[in-house]
Amino acid sequence: MKLSEKSMLLRIFIGESDKYKGKPLYEVIVQKARELHLAGATVIRGFLGYGADSRMHKAKLLDLSEDLPIIIEIVDSQEKLDMLLPFLDESVTEGLITLEEVKVIKYRHS
Repeated sequence: MKLSEKSMLLRIFIGESDKYKGKPLYEVIVQKARELHLAGATVIRGFLGYGADSRMHKAKLLDLSEDLPIIIEIVDSQEKLDMLLPFLDESVTEGLITLEEVKVIKYRHS
């Protein structure tokens, strides 16, 4: 797979406890991206953040489970990312989704 120098970055901000049909939403989104043969996806777990409700989400040393911020990043062409957007519209009920143009410097895989 080759990415053009001008690609798009799709960034999805959700909560760690968000679910879709009983499964963690971040896992379902990455699985859907894989099914659509998108170039790749990365899930990043934040340790501090807040959203539209201004409620602070933070990691505490003694807590076993938190509703920490999750960011999913996917880089691919606009056309390929457009295939994922209807699913995101259905599955992401709270959160933020952004799309921006990025310049790919290098993309390699074996």
